[in-house]
Amino acid sequence: PACGRPLRGAGLPAAPLRLPSPFRHGHRQPRAFLLRPTAGTFLGGYDGKSDLHVGITNSHGVVYNYNEEGIHRAETGWEQCISIPLVQPDMFGLLQEWDKLLEEFSVGEAWLPHRYEEHDYNCYTYALAFINSVLAAQGKQQMSKSEFTEKFVIPQTKKASKYITLHQELTANEFYIVPLPDQEKQC
Repeated sequence: PACGRPLRGAGLPAAPLRLPSPFRHGHRQPRAFLLRPTAGTFLGGYDGKSDLHVGITNSHGVVYNYNEEGIHRAETGWEQCISIPLVQPDMFGLLQEWDKLLEEFSVGEAWLPHRYEEHDYNCYTYALAFINSVLAAQGKQQMSKSEFTEKFVIPQTKKASKYITLHQELTANEFYIVPLPDQEKQC
């Protein structure tokens, strides 16, 4: 489409290529751990070194997150993020109780604004503490920050990193990138 020439007979090098996006519209991801850049978006200038922000969604896609101002319940702002589902479809009891557990956990004194500390008591601390509170209530072993990161976050961020790098290369070299209709619904 960029050069205006027909693709018929152009061969494999000219064929359109479809890559699934690793990013999701966070407000459409119920009961999930979300990760996004603190400022901007992954495909809008993220350099791989800037700070990231995390949150947990309720069953309606409201993102509970913690920062220096305390707990937030965001209904916008998480349209392009990495999503890690936290509840399996067969966990009926947890599916029903999720919103109540998340709200009760979030109003605790532990998450008051003055307790926030950028490196040691932050959004990741909040999200992992909630996940661990759910695991403990189920009689399961809690996870350390490094264990959760290695098992769930790193595999997703590796995919995202490759996608971002490819996206940056393609846009820098004047390739034509079009989101597919079904991909727009996912994002």
